[in-house]
Amino acid sequence: MLILPAAAGFITFAAVPVVRGIYLSFTRFRILTPPVWTGLDNYRRLLGDTVFWKSLAVTAEYVVLSVVLGLAVSLLTAVIMHRLTRSAVIRGLVLLPFLVSGVVAALIWQWMLDPGLGIVNVVVKAVTGHEILFLGSQGWVIPTLAFIGVWKSMGYNAILIFAGLQTIAPQIYEAGRIDGATEPRMFRYLTLPLLRPIMAMVAVLTVISSFQVFDLVAVTTKGGPADASKVLPLYIYAKGFSEFDFGYALTMSMALFVLLLAITFVQLRLLRANESDTN
Repeated sequence: MLILPAAAGFITFAAVPVVRGIYLSFTRFRILTPPVWTGLDNYRRLLGDTVFWKSLAVTAEYVVLSVVLGLAVSLLTAVIMHRLTRSAVIRGLVLLPFLVSGVVAALIWQWMLDPGLGIVNVVVKAVTGHEILFLGSQGWVIPTLAFIGVWKSMGYNAILIFAGLQTIAPQIYEAGRIDGATEPRMFRYLTLPLLRPIMAMVAVLTVISSFQVFDLVAVTTKGGPADASKVLPLYIYAKGFSEFDFGYALTMSMALFVLLLAITFVQLRLLRANESDTN
């Protein structure tokens, strides 16, 4: 009886839409007409869709940069909060970017990175003598979007890692100091192994959220320049809500869903997320 409301919500808003989405991915469905069963035609079309594969490659580049940079920055921030400060104000400020709406964050950074008026390019021009088209250059756009994404999510990930650091007993570090271990060696051989379950969870969540990036790209670049930032969720949205080709859009959604399931499973196995060294 206690789980019935949650179960009803899950079935209504998650399970049923997923099952219906799987069915519609095998149809030609343009929302104003009944779906027509086409079998595997959409999936054959997917295999030959060069825009889909290019969007997937762009998304993969964004994910790699976001995950690597995000984990490094979040871990460093969490260690600094744990070892160097106990200020609740500083910890709150670290979390602040995560509390900002994604659309608002995108608009703020779009203004700050503007080549003519943005404060970032004012500083860059003062140092280098010329502006950088952060969101208007094919070479800069994905690293710039990844940086904004890391800035947005860093506080949340840092808090998760910080919580994991607090579970490590201080006696472990005291034993390391008695044995003559330096701070870098204790970080490498004590902190990182003991944080593996938390880091695995943060890595999985970061990969999933990075593959689903949409609002940041839709607000700042709309997929440009020359489709250099056309990530897969933006392509799916365009197919569904601009061209009303919902059957094919759902086919791409199912492909992304299966890809995320496979990546998550591989991550959990390789990172041994269900094991801990705390004993």
